[in-house]
Parts: sequence; C-alpha cells; structure tokens
Amino acid sequence: MLLVLWMIFGRNDVGFVYWMGGVIVSMGYLGFLVWPYSVFGKKMIQKVPYDSQQGIHLIVGNVYQYNRSYEKILQLIKKNDPDLVFLVETDQAWVDALTPVHDIYRHRILLPLDNTYGLALYSKLPLKRQEIKYLISKEIPSLEIDVELRNGKPVTIYAIHPTPPVPGESLNSTERDAEILIVGKKSKENPRPSLVIGDLNDVAWSYTTSLFLKISEMADPRRGRGFYSTFHAKYPFFRWPLDHVFLSKHFGLSKIHVLKPIGSDHFPIELKAVLNSYESTDTETASAEEKKEANEKIRNGHKEAE
Repeated sequence: MLLVLWMIFGRNDVGFVYWMGGVIVSMGYLGFLVWPYSVFGKKMIQKVPYDSQQGIHLIVGNVYQYNRSYEKILQLIKKNDPDLVFLVETDQAWVDALTPVHDIYRHRILLPLDNTYGLALYSKLPLKRQEIKYLISKEIPSLEIDVELRNGKPVTIYAIHPTPPVPGESLNSTERDAEILIVGKKSKENPRPSLVIGDLNDVAWSYTTSLFLKISEMADPRRGRGFYSTFHAKYPFFRWPLDHVFLSKHFGLSKIHVLKPIGSDHFPIELKAVLNSYESTDTETASAEEKKEANEKIRNGHKEAE
C-alpha cells in the first residue's frame, strides 16, 4: 500500500528510487521467509488416513479472557467432538461456563487465572502423567502431560502460552523465546511421540520458531499447505499464524483446519494426527552454533524473568 502511494504521489528523485528499492528488497526477503508455508512449499509431514485407535484429534484455541461468548466454544466442541481441547486465557468465569463438557471430558486440568495466562485442558483420553510447569515466570504456567491413545500407547503433550512482547508486560521477546526453546529441547530429549501445542505469540516463519523446529526436530504441519492464520479474527486483511500444533517425527497428518470464530481475537485450530509405523516427516536439525544460540536465549530468558 505504501509503495502504491509513493508511486502516485512521490517525486521522481533519487530518494524515492532508493526507498522503492528498499521496499522491493524487503518484500523479496519476506516472500523468501513465508514461501515454505505456501502451497508451493515442501511439506514437512505427509498426509495419512485417520485412525482413531492410533490417532489424536484436538482443538487448540485462545478464547480471549474478556470474551463472554461461552456458547460458541461449547457448540464448537460438541460439533467437532475432539479427543482433547486446550484453551488459553481462561479465567474462572470461563472454567465455570465450560462445565457442561465435563461429562464428555472426564480428564481435566483447570488453571483459571485473571492475568490472561489461565489454562484449561479437557481430554477424553486418560492422562497417565500431568505436570504443571513454570518454565520462565511464576505467573505463566504450562502443561506437560502424557496421554494414552486408544491403542494403549503414550504420547507426550507440551501445552504452552508464553508471554508476548507487550509494553507493560514484557518489553521484548526474550522470555517468550526462552520458553519456546526450553520446550523444544524437552521434546527432542523425550523418546516418546510428542506434540507442542498452544498460542506461541510468534508467527510460524519467525527466526525463533524456525530455531525451535531445528532444536526440537519436530515438524510443522503448515509447511507446504498454507498459513492457517489464527490471529487477528476481527481484521481479515491482517492475520498471522500464532496458534500452533507441532508434531514429532512419529506422526502423520490427517487434518489441519482453522475453525469458525468464537468471539475471540483468535480463531481455534483443529488437527488430527496418527502414529505411523514408518517416518513420514521431513524434519530439520540444529547446527552446533544454533544449539549454542538456543542455550544463550534460554539463559537470557531466565535472567530477564528474575
């Protein structure tokens, strides 16, 4: 838009030529970054038929704490009938409003908070292990759980909602980056199949998310399929993929879909994945220098939180 305005109203001088050149270079660089997430990019995860016995069907969503359209998310859950639902920004009012699903989701972890970092996890699948973690800040919880699939196999889920770089909360992305990378290292060291889910407050093609993929050796189902943007729900022309589901190499992908609005500033995202007897993913690995950088980011995040 700025380029069009300059072309219409700008003067034909050297300054304009330099400015236009800079815009073109910037657009080219951004195009290079997002290209893998277009339909022309290479897929990291191959599509496989869904099998409910060895698969998991989940919904991840940021409800927006001050949103009171409870019925919309209740209808969405009942209609899509996932195995697991992970919601962030849930305060006590949200937890109370979602009690109608308790009969369906008998396994629950409810952490209502008034600071926009409340978490609520609902599961049909048994929770064989559940831990509440405070990886960086004592005010921002995350979950580390093992769920048992219908075929009896355990799968680890890391459910997170790191802080964004917002004035008045966190002046930069240090703490967010550290939490994302800590979880990436945990997943890499975990021999079990695993998923990392949640609102990461970071776009899929950012440097930190790219570093996370290398450190964790997980796969992004968006690669080669599209952006699947989840934020901002109220501005159609300004949307980015902030809510994520990353899969370890043990999984194939059956479905990924952005769901209808629930009154929040985020759209929920739905995914179905299946444990494979063969590897159907194309993951990336971190170099020694990238591992060193990730460790430095984690140290800086801890320092920032002190």
